[in-house]
Order: sequence, then C-alpha cells, then structure tokens
Amino acid sequence: MVTRLREYARTLRMSEVVDLYQEVEFQDRLQYVTDLLLLMIEGRKNRRAQRLIRKAGFPNTNTLQGYDFSPVTFPSGLDQGSLTDLMFLEKQENVLMVGAVGTGKTRLAISLGVKACLAGKTVKFHRATDLCNTLLELYPAGKAGKVNRDISSADLFILDEVGYVPFSKAAAEMLFSVISNSYENQSIITISNLEFGRWNEIFGDERLTAALIDRLVHHAHILTFSGVSYRLRQALSRTEHDDETFLKDTTLAQT
Repeated sequence: MVTRLREYARTLRMSEVVDLYQEVEFQDRLQYVTDLLLLMIEGRKNRRAQRLIRKAGFPNTNTLQGYDFSPVTFPSGLDQGSLTDLMFLEKQENVLMVGAVGTGKTRLAISLGVKACLAGKTVKFHRATDLCNTLLELYPAGKAGKVNRDISSADLFILDEVGYVPFSKAAAEMLFSVISNSYENQSIITISNLEFGRWNEIFGDERLTAALIDRLVHHAHILTFSGVSYRLRQALSRTEHDDETFLKDTTLAQT
C-alpha cells in the first residue's frame, strides 16, 4: 500500500505525502485531507525560506531575538515595530544605518534580511568592497551584468561596510550602477560608519557621491547608531571576569 502511495505521490509531485500522512490525526475525511495539505504547504514554505537564506549570501543567520535596540535612534515615520514588521519592504523604501563601528548595524540588517527570507522575499547581501572587487573581476569577461541583475531582481538588497575602504574610480562607478539599477525597484539597506558629509572621501567624485546619496536617501529612513562597540564591551566584560576569577583563585590559594 505504501508503495502505491509513493508512486501516486511522485506522479502528483507530492512526495512529502509519504513522510507526512502518519503525522495527521484522523477525525473525518475533510479534516484529514485539509490538515495534511496544510502540513505540506508549511513544509514547502520552510524549505523555500531556507533556500532563500542560503542564496542571500549572509555571513551568518542572526535573528531579531534578543537584539538590543538601545543604540538605535529612529527617525519620525519609522519605529521599531514597523521596521521589524518589514513595512519598509512592502513600500519599497530604503533604510540607511549609520553610526559607530560595532553598534549592531550589520546584525540588525542581517536579522531583517533573514526575516524577509522567512516571509518568502528574495534578499541579496554584499559587503561593498567584496562586491566591487567581484564586479571588477567579472567586467572584462562581460559577466558583471549578471551580478547586477541578480541584485536588482531581489526584493531586498543589503549593502554592508560602505565607508571602510576608499573605492577606485572604476569601483565607485560600478557600485553607482548597481544602486541606480536598484533605485525605486526594490528596498536597499545601506550600512555605513561614515556620515554622509564624508562619503566623498571614499567615492572620490563629488558629483557621483551626490547622485548616489540622492538615490539612497530618496524614500529612505535613516537610523543612527551610537554607543560603545558590542565587541569592545564583550572584551571588557571577559577581562573583568578573568580578573575576578584570578583574584578568587589567588585568595583561595593563600588560605
């Protein structure tokens, strides 16, 4: 009987029925079929979400659980709830996260990206320098356009570490092309440790910098991050703990 079920399920491209049919409690025929189909739908959604997460290119898969929003200053028109509910994504609005190094910008962006994937949205994550290097390598072979199209076809593009390393003229122009193609077609989360007045230092061209900022700021919410680096705080906390342990061990050794 199971063999026939497996054959029928394969014919209908519903192979998961074989794994799920015993997990549903039978009360009546309609309830059983409905609950079985619901399990299949949920399973397919979960598998799709995991594929989207893998394809997004996240360096890790942080979630919003336990995230500390205290370093974040929200602009008018956006609060924590509307941000984490991804309302900006539905409206194709941009989010700029600007502030000191280590204050949770990248973690928050990744957490939002992961949540978007779980909701069935396509996401692309790139560090600015890595993306520029990839585009420069692929451009001579005419393959840079594919990367650009992959990014612009996503629902959400996350661009991290803008401002850490100055770009060459060619790299800056390619990054501008990526952002121009994404403009008003998707949401962009941009992460930078530099205030806008200093972006000319990394892009090197005032007109290009002004045009790039104009596209990112239009339909955008600007979040500012302040405070001490999480990594520094963790290091100091470990140091204090090690000192306390050392003092305790020393005291015990002397008694």
